[in-house]
Amino acid sequence: MSYYKSYIDEIHQCLEKLEVTKISKETITNNNWLDLICKLTNDVQAESGRMFFVGNGASAAFASHMSLDWSKNGGVPCVPLFDLSHLTALGNDLGFDEIFSAPLGWHGKEGDLLVTISSSGNSPNIVKAIEKARELGMKVVTLSGLKPDNLSRLMGDINLYVPAKTYGIVECTHQVLLHAWLDCYMGVTEWEREGVQNMRADDFSL
Repeated sequence: MSYYKSYIDEIHQCLEKLEVTKISKETITNNNWLDLICKLTNDVQAESGRMFFVGNGASAAFASHMSLDWSKNGGVPCVPLFDLSHLTALGNDLGFDEIFSAPLGWHGKEGDLLVTISSSGNSPNIVKAIEKARELGMKVVTLSGLKPDNLSRLMGDINLYVPAKTYGIVECTHQVLLHAWLDCYMGVTEWEREGVQNMRADDFSL
């Protein structure tokens, strides 16, 4: 079997074997989690809440990307936490573990939603962000992978765990899950389209 075929087969298997749980550890079936997570997002929007995405490295790129897409396309305001001045000042002055929890303490409120993206699920700054969100009464969605007993997976209202052993596969799967969430929320159906999607304001098309 070719490397490429093996690679995409692993991503497919991870999507099929995705493990979704509530904070109570109750399992959510793969047929139901998208509906549940979209309802949670609807509740945030209905309460004039905002979303906060956080992650490190590649996950930070995903978080920044989804912050833009949810604000521009999904209609749910997101507060990006990746300004270089903020990250470097907070890392230098408060410590890297506080780069997300500190601004959450300033801007987050009950009714908002924190989304954490972490392949390991154990990054201290991610765990502290979840703890801060809990203090504020925010809802929390986590995406994690690698070890099944990672800390993030035990802390969110909805936890998406990717059962893979390598970062590349976990990260690829996370990106698929993030886009599936947004597209489902917007009602985008690739399989029912005839024309291509256009995101420009003068010809916007879901």
